[in-house]
Amino acid sequence: MATVKSSPAAHRQDPKRWWALAALVASMLVLGFDMTILNVALPTMAGQLDASTGEQQWMADAYIVVFAALMLPAGLLGDRFGRRRMLITGLGVFLAGSLLGALVDSVALVVAARAVMGMGGALVMPLALAVLPALFAPGERTKAVGIVSAASALGAPLGPIVGGWLLDHFWWGSIFLINVPMVAIGITACVFLLPETTDPSSPKVDVVSTALTAAGLGALIYAVIEAPVRGWGDPLVLGTAGGAVALIAALFLRERHVPRPMLDMSLLGNRGFLLNTLAATLVMFVLSGLMFVLPQYLQAVLGHDAFGTGVRLLPMMGGLLVAAKGAESVVRRFGPRAVISCGLVVLAFAAILGSRTTVDSGYGFTALWLTIAGLGFGFAVVPAMDSALGALPVERAGSGTGLMMTVRQVGGAVGIALLGSLLAVVYTDRLDTGKLPAGPADAAGESVVAAHEVADRLGAAGLVESADRAYVDGMVTVLLVSGIAALVTALLVAALLPGTAPAPPDDTDMARQTADARE
Repeated sequence: MATVKSSPAAHRQDPKRWWALAALVASMLVLGFDMTILNVALPTMAGQLDASTGEQQWMADAYIVVFAALMLPAGLLGDRFGRRRMLITGLGVFLAGSLLGALVDSVALVVAARAVMGMGGALVMPLALAVLPALFAPGERTKAVGIVSAASALGAPLGPIVGGWLLDHFWWGSIFLINVPMVAIGITACVFLLPETTDPSSPKVDVVSTALTAAGLGALIYAVIEAPVRGWGDPLVLGTAGGAVALIAALFLRERHVPRPMLDMSLLGNRGFLLNTLAATLVMFVLSGLMFVLPQYLQAVLGHDAFGTGVRLLPMMGGLLVAAKGAESVVRRFGPRAVISCGLVVLAFAAILGSRTTVDSGYGFTALWLTIAGLGFGFAVVPAMDSALGALPVERAGSGTGLMMTVRQVGGAVGIALLGSLLAVVYTDRLDTGKLPAGPADAAGESVVAAHEVADRLGAAGLVESADRAYVDGMVTVLLVSGIAALVTALLVAALLPGTAPAPPDDTDMARQTADARE
């Protein structure tokens, strides 16, 4: 297949563009599938690997930190050497990480496997989105973004269900092994359906900037995860947080003074791009945090098995899919600013409603606010991502999309770290272990799953009740913080995001409309 330079006019007229979109859907399905399958497995892995809340956060965050750190250089590699080629490479790396995860038996090696998978995901995610402006006209791009987003969202409910079934019948490593056929489908689809596009004039990959990004994000996440255990005043936590700030500041200073920056700061000066990216990042922040705290609530507190937990996450995923499908027509009628703002308000309402959860609430109440949260997620993130993509020049699609997705993934990593740490602080503070020996008390404080195991071993029924109440208190605090953050972002978007007039149809669209009218 010949390599061509990105050209929106050429690809908009290509009748195979929808088949090419199918290849992107297959690639995104793999990432969406893997994102949620791990969250459902974390309580099981915590019990079998003796993983604390902090270690569970690292198993989730290792993937996202590497993902976010390498997304910008991955976009540039796609621009220079071919987006299709780099997509296939990324899927191959993801496959290698999945095989490693299926074979290991310790927390440290699971974290390493997740980091390798993050390297592969960093190539897949931005490049799958980067080709959309080259393949589709503005009038079709919202639909294409919605389809790609829906593919990632479709993988999300499948992950818990399939993962729960696997955990009920096989060992926890099977959640990694299931990626193998999924990746094989994605690679095959990209090889046969996706055209190659490049931009040889894009900047070269900056090794120093890449290292600063990885080190800065890693230090930041480490400080946030370790703070609940060591204390915010601990010298190591303070030193790591200070180092993170210094490294990230050095990255911004470097990128402002190089002739061809990898991190295009001029894009952040575009108010529309900045606020749309902020909205998408906030959604990722809340979604990642919720997907971390919910499975433990459903399994440990409500007592469902892994498969039952996956099924009970469907209301949120269903709401997200419905909203993603309907976002295009709603945006066309009311404009992106109104839809994004309303989506964030709906998300805030759902989170604040969820903060009324008690130990005795039951699943029916949870399903209600999860469904509303899914609708808010979908109506906020799809138009926000589409509007941000619309602000990017097509010739910088890979690196520009990489910037947007990097910021969004940083939001996800910080969401797991910050909201997970907030949960840990509240849980530890509210847990009553006064009558337990020091060793079992420390073990119970690691996580609600560990507390249930200690209670079963010692016959301490009161510990189960205390752990459940403490965990629900922590989850309620997380939901309340998420709701306030969503509401503040909704107000910022409504007040500051510029209104977007409908784009006039180009010559190709007008010709197509004329032909349709004649028929």
